[in-house]
Formats: sequence, C-alpha cells, structure tokens
Amino acid sequence: MAAQIIEVPKTEDGTRLLRWFLRRFPSMPQREFYKLCRGGQIRVNSSRCAGMEILRAGDHVRIPPTIASYAVPAVKKTESGDAYSLTDLEILRKCIIHNDDDIVVFNKPAGMAVQGGSGIRKSIDKMASALFPYAKVSLVHRLDKDTSGILVVAKTQHSAQVLSSAFQTKSAHKEYLALLKGNVQSASGTIDNYMVKGMITDSPMRANGGVGQRPQRAITDYRVLAHAGGLSWVLFSPKTGRTHQLRLHSAFSLNAPIVGDTLYGGEIKMDPMMGSMLSTNNLYLFAYKITFRHPTSGKLVTFRADLPDFMQSVIKFLEFPLP
Repeated sequence: MAAQIIEVPKTEDGTRLLRWFLRRFPSMPQREFYKLCRGGQIRVNSSRCAGMEILRAGDHVRIPPTIASYAVPAVKKTESGDAYSLTDLEILRKCIIHNDDDIVVFNKPAGMAVQGGSGIRKSIDKMASALFPYAKVSLVHRLDKDTSGILVVAKTQHSAQVLSSAFQTKSAHKEYLALLKGNVQSASGTIDNYMVKGMITDSPMRANGGVGQRPQRAITDYRVLAHAGGLSWVLFSPKTGRTHQLRLHSAFSLNAPIVGDTLYGGEIKMDPMMGSMLSTNNLYLFAYKITFRHPTSGKLVTFRADLPDFMQSVIKFLEFPLP
C-alpha cells in the first residue's frame, strides 16, 4: 500500500503537525508518531520533520500506510444510536470558517442537526467531538436544524463558560438574513411581544392563556434591505433567543413568512417563474454574522459566513444586496 499525500486546507492553517495527526489518527500513540517522524516516514513538503512544525494551508503531508488502523473509523456509532461516516466528518470539516485552540466556527448546512437526540442519526456536537478528539467540545448556542449559517462551538471548558455567559446575557451579537414571502411595509423596526410554543401575543397574560405555560418576551430588530417579486430581503438582529423566534416574528408580526417555512408559513403561492427558481425544500433563513469577545484574548471578533448555494443563486438573480 502506497503512502498518502494530504494537502492542508485553509481551515487548518496554523495547526501544529502533532495535533493535525491526532485529529485524523486519534488512537495512534504519540511515541509512534515521533518514531515515524524520526524515520522519515512522516514528511511535510517532502522534508523530514520533528513533529512540532506549524502547518500552513497548501502544505503536503505524507501519511505512511502503516498507520491506517489508527484512523477515525469510517462509521462512528455511539450508545445512543448515532451514526455518521468519514464522508460526513469531511463535509463538516469543510464547513469550518475559523479554528483555534479555544473555538471552532462552522458555516452550518441547512438540514443538519446541531445537537444529538432521539431519532437524530448525526449531529454537529457528536461529529465535532470526532473531528477534535483531544478537545472538550461544547455547544454554547443553537441553530434550528433547518437554519443554515454561523455556529460557534467551544473547545475548552473555560471557553464554554465564557461563551455560554456571553450568549445568555446577549453580549454576543448575531445577525440573520431571511427571504420573506410578502412586502414588509416598514423599512425597519423592532418587534417586541411575548411567545409561547407556536404562538405570539402582545400580552403576557394572553400568552399564558391560563394553562400554566410561562410566557417569554421576544424582541427582534429588523431592517428591510430590498423588495422584488413579492419578496422581502430582511436583516434580523434578535435581542432574545426564543425557539423559532425569527420564524414566528416573520409569519405573524410581519405577516410575511420565511420562504420554505412549512411549519408557520403554510403553502406559499407565488408566480410560476419565481416558484420554479426557489427551492422550498430549504428554509431561507441564514445566520450571517456574529460578533463576540474571544474567550481567551478578550478581543472583539466578528465572523461572517457565505450564503448557501440555494440562497446565493436566488439573491444574485434578484440583485439583492448583502449588508
């Protein structure tokens, strides 16, 4: 069996060679790794290495065939019944837009669950743990399964504590882009009401409904970026983080459900040309931008994600702007 040559992707630029190897071959003893380095079996750009080199995007790493048994298994199964393939892990790896020792930031695909649970075959929390087996991977905020875009995951206990607090206190600022079916009349505004499961109301008493459910205040700032063909292109800045908050506020507060929202939008009718262009198998809600203080450096950092293909083609055709 011949040696394998792997090119280091941009998402792993700056990773130490030892850490890079242990992500792919988590059961390989470190002494074996260093032995292969000394013997010239592991090489970077055809040169011998010591093991502590910093890799750069585009570097070529030689993988000796003798360590194949240490690789992440092709199919990972857990006691809860989760299962995901090596291909699934590679798809998620390509979704990384930032990675350091404390956090990893994904551009989450639509349809991928963030957290594992009953009936969920694969989820980002489980797969991220496989991608970073020597990190303490923790979710610090959530996205709906159908929502695409930026998701920040902590890789240390300290980072998890700092970031969880930031998201709970709303010192982390998130922005979403959404394509709505309908013409939102006000160019900008703030939606401020109360929410229970699948319902919103202006009154906390009505939200309670006398059935013991606790009402939750839901606040969203919005700005309409463009209109065309009976559609509104909207930037949302949620100030609270209620379940399905943006979907409910779009459908019932703005009377313009998000395209592809079968739960709150019902059947969305539109002209045949526009309907053929839009793939309503997907939800047109995208977590576009996030700003927070880095848990270790304390510096304010901002990350943006590229629109998924199914949204990008439509937005480009309609000539809608990005913020």
